[in-house]
Amino acid sequence: MKKLLTILMISSILYGCASSVEKSSEFRDLNKNNKLDIYEDSSQPIEARIEDLLSKMTVEEKAGLMFNARWAPEMGQGFEIVDSLVTQLKINHLNMPGMATPQANIEHNNKLQELAENTRLGIPITFYSDPRHSIRFSEAAGPNRFHSRWPSELGFGAINDADLVKEFGDISRQEYLAIGIRLALHPMADLATEPRWYRTYTTFGEDADISAKLTKAYVEGFQGDELGPGSILTMTKHFPGGGPQKDGMDSHFATGKEQVYPGGNFEYHLKPFTEGALPAGTAQLMLYYGQPIGITEEEVAFGFNKEIVTDLLRDSLGFEGVVCTDWALIYDNPAKPASAWGVEELSPKERVKKVLDAGVDMFGGESCANLVVELVNEGSISVDRIDESIRRILHDKFILGLFDNPYLSEEGLEVFQNQEHKEKGREAQRRSLVLAKNEEGILPLAEKIKVYPQGINPVSIESYAEVVSDPAKADVIVLKFGTPHTPVKNPEYFLQRMFLEGRLDFPKKEKEEMLALINTKPTISIFTMNRPAVFPEINAVSMALIVDFDCEDEILAELLFGKFKPTGKLPVEIPSSVAAVEAQFEDLPHDSKDPLYPFGFGLEYQ
Repeated sequence: MKKLLTILMISSILYGCASSVEKSSEFRDLNKNNKLDIYEDSSQPIEARIEDLLSKMTVEEKAGLMFNARWAPEMGQGFEIVDSLVTQLKINHLNMPGMATPQANIEHNNKLQELAENTRLGIPITFYSDPRHSIRFSEAAGPNRFHSRWPSELGFGAINDADLVKEFGDISRQEYLAIGIRLALHPMADLATEPRWYRTYTTFGEDADISAKLTKAYVEGFQGDELGPGSILTMTKHFPGGGPQKDGMDSHFATGKEQVYPGGNFEYHLKPFTEGALPAGTAQLMLYYGQPIGITEEEVAFGFNKEIVTDLLRDSLGFEGVVCTDWALIYDNPAKPASAWGVEELSPKERVKKVLDAGVDMFGGESCANLVVELVNEGSISVDRIDESIRRILHDKFILGLFDNPYLSEEGLEVFQNQEHKEKGREAQRRSLVLAKNEEGILPLAEKIKVYPQGINPVSIESYAEVVSDPAKADVIVLKFGTPHTPVKNPEYFLQRMFLEGRLDFPKKEKEEMLALINTKPTISIFTMNRPAVFPEINAVSMALIVDFDCEDEILAELLFGKFKPTGKLPVEIPSSVAAVEAQFEDLPHDSKDPLYPFGFGLEYQ
């Protein structure tokens, strides 16, 4: 702890610019040689610091730098697991556990940064995270939730306001900084042109121009005007666009490994990257799992595909940042199988080689650094090839200031008490809501009426109306429902239970029960959109329909009783039938025949 206290007191001003000087208390002696090396010297250019550190690194240390690993204390993994990752495998890109309190996140950061500092070269850890600001994440975090709450990414598409998205990014940046997250595995620039795709709700919608605009703003909000110690790096995903999944099945699993372009619309799916993420200067990009059909000569998944990574992304588009695979392409794990589509017959080591030969820098969700070492030692991969990736990876660590001070104090946690930030999130939720139907002007509801709620928290209604437990005694019914799906029987992997994909129409019995309830009294239906469901019969008998993008029930109640006016517009079509869905091309936007509600639709209160 003495070393930790010393570190927290030092300034970022270091003395000297020679390759080494006598040790003082004003620099971090990461390699413990009592001298100020170039890579330890914050006054030196980043390029010089990179080359100095690179010259000192062993093959094992370089290999460890190429992996984003996951430690899951919430699932019972002990400290010995992460200790092994950092000290034995030399891995220093790790997830920040999502279910911990802010104080626990800081303790986690400081404990592991101290562990990393005590390795031979003291290379600091970069902590990463998936999105943390949706209601779904807040519910999963339970009592430990503390981030401001915003609508889903699809909800931002319904708002279509680049300034708001940039402001969201800046607020999120401040919150991430406070708990040590320095790499955001988002935004998703994919297009939801296939309505059955499970990940629709984590896109900005099906329109490439809107997605490009909002992706650009999102990156700028997180990273700032220029990369530096106050930035959160974005790993925009999933290049070259993961939306056109065959039959809407996700490519995490073999059932959805094919990514298809029956409408010849590959270039359209590139637009959010070429006109959004890349102009915004996204630091990193993640590839998707899909195996492109009819696009590249070798039909292998994007993470193994040299035509996509080197020929298109590097050479044609000029991207110089870090490229990472999606999670678990090499080995199966309890969450999912190895998504080695098109190269299933290769051994794990051969898969690693093919990823590197494709031009990828980092492996997501893996810890098999030993295979990189073996490939280098046997001459299958050159040290020069590894060094290309290491330079990019080290650049990001240096630009964030992690080598100069990776430690945190609880003073930064004040950001979570910022009521203006929380209200900004609530306002975004309000603006995302879409009023799709309002027969006879039933909305907004009059206060003091009797309401029977189903699917929505009754407490949210009680502030405005009398809640009754019998629909026969109600003046109106408020029915909240989500997107149906096809349950997976006997799932082999953890994620199969989470991926709600398959059918978009309700099973007969469930639909009949909903219709019976709706026919009892005038009903306001609230559809929480994960994917655009097929529910024409439910829509027909509902007096009003609100489309919700993971908003809090209190916000929905405000809309019901006219505390604000709806302004959101649908970022995707809502189809009118299963046949219409099946007739759509996976890669084309706005091509559903006679949609129940078209793209861009949204009413306002009169």
